[in-house]
Amino acid sequence: MPFGAGFLPGGEARFRLWAPECERVGLELDGSESPLPLTPLDGGWHELTTRAAKPGARYRFVLADGTRVPDPASRYQPDDVYGASELIDPRSWEWRDEGWAGRPWEEAVIYELHVGAFTPEGTFAAAIAKLDHLVSLGITAIEIMPVGDFPGTRNWGYDGVLPYAPDSSYGRPENLKALVAAAHARGLMVFLDVIYNHFGPDGNYLSLYAPQFFTGRHKTPWGAAINYDGPHSRPVREFAIHNALYWIEEFHLDGLRLDAVHAIADDSAVDILQELAERVHAAAGARQVHLVLENDRNEARRLARDAEGQPRWYTAQWNDDVHHVLHTAATGESESYYGAYLGDPKKLGGALAEGFVRARGERSGHLPPSAFVAFIQNHDQIGNRAIGDRLRAVTSPAALRAVAAAYLLLPQIPMLFMGEEWNAAQPFPFFSDFGPDLAEAVRKGRREEFPEHRGEVPDPQAYGTFASAKLQWEDLKEPAHRDWLDWYRRILGVRRDAIVPELPGIAGCAGVFEVAGDGAVVVRWRLRAGELTLAANLSDVPVAGFPASPATVYWQEGHAGGDGVFGPWTVRWSA
Repeated sequence: MPFGAGFLPGGEARFRLWAPECERVGLELDGSESPLPLTPLDGGWHELTTRAAKPGARYRFVLADGTRVPDPASRYQPDDVYGASELIDPRSWEWRDEGWAGRPWEEAVIYELHVGAFTPEGTFAAAIAKLDHLVSLGITAIEIMPVGDFPGTRNWGYDGVLPYAPDSSYGRPENLKALVAAAHARGLMVFLDVIYNHFGPDGNYLSLYAPQFFTGRHKTPWGAAINYDGPHSRPVREFAIHNALYWIEEFHLDGLRLDAVHAIADDSAVDILQELAERVHAAAGARQVHLVLENDRNEARRLARDAEGQPRWYTAQWNDDVHHVLHTAATGESESYYGAYLGDPKKLGGALAEGFVRARGERSGHLPPSAFVAFIQNHDQIGNRAIGDRLRAVTSPAALRAVAAAYLLLPQIPMLFMGEEWNAAQPFPFFSDFGPDLAEAVRKGRREEFPEHRGEVPDPQAYGTFASAKLQWEDLKEPAHRDWLDWYRRILGVRRDAIVPELPGIAGCAGVFEVAGDGAVVVRWRLRAGELTLAANLSDVPVAGFPASPATVYWQEGHAGGDGVFGPWTVRWSA
């Protein structure tokens, strides 16, 4: 890795920093009486090779004015983002997953989790004890929310400033590797959410020695954009690309989910997203590695398939359109972006059949359904609500089961949010642990985001807000929660046995739909032999005009009459 600190084959430690604004840089190293000078190199690089540093040593870079900064590519920060970095030798971890080559994407049933809130302990090590629960549920992949080092001891993860360092509140890098190894031993893929569109507001020192990392030519919701396309952008691009390679190679991850790529500005002929994908796939070789986007622009071209039907760059995208049509059907909510989806059965049918709704972004019907990740809950769609309440708080059990049955058997790839499988009551509000300089601004911003709920918005800085998000696993002792868990296990079993084997044969342009009524659609997908059909009345009144009951019914919620009348919240999957 060209950035940061590591060991050369001969045993020497090499320290490298891109600091184009600095004529000289020193290294403060455990055991050294004064900073060791780094040698200036071409292109703004500074480098030192020494035998004086051993694994576990603490170090910081020293700027000309005496400011001490952590390594921006630190592999571990034992004392948070302001402290010294720890020298890690990645070769010291012995991997024993040589037989693991990943899993086909069509087999993916994803479970999104936040390490800090997933277990009472909130650590990588504690998460290992819950993997058997996920396997028995029918999960085949876990997606971990961002772990890059953030200020304080709790954060959603999207305020990270040291993207190579797993946050110390979750454990050491070795603990994350142990989690990945334990998952692979159980047949689970592991994906990580990564952020290449911004750095957090607290603890980022890059502008002190590498202001070229940012550009005023593009703007983002977080201020100046990361410089992926201007002068001096090559090291910046490499910083992001090597971060992706780092997670795939050093941590044996099976894929990455790239956060909010619509906020990445790059006018290059080959932009950072394309180059990153090409480099990752080249490095992965025969391993099955999957790259997933979050992209409000709905750029279907990034999901293009080659002549063999394999993804050229990105395997799939989170499909917000499916979420929005199912959420508005179940809740009747019309606030904000929901207003464009409420009561529009054409958008409901289009999102289920084709991926993106035709009114937003690029047309996507030519893509296979597996190019989309479908969900009814995730960290954003819960946490970006005023109080972080889950779907269960704003709809009925019958409606919740209906929309769950619709997306869990959809030919798109399903993603559950942690605790969804037992209808967890815990909210997932926004939480953080910034210092006093930012704390009040964060509180004020959160209140202003939801003026109509100003008195209800939890204090994001309070420990109790974070604690309220922790899953209460003891709730599984209650019959109601056990019933939900059993329901999820059974329907995911149907997906495994009936839907997954058909997915490789469902190509682009396979889905068509017809509107049966308000909130009611019939969607059909061509299979290699036959047809998969979803008939759904996602409304609270009966609807007539549905097809007669077919010979093979995979799953049914609600009442489907022989006369073609579907009762409220009725969903039928058939072949």
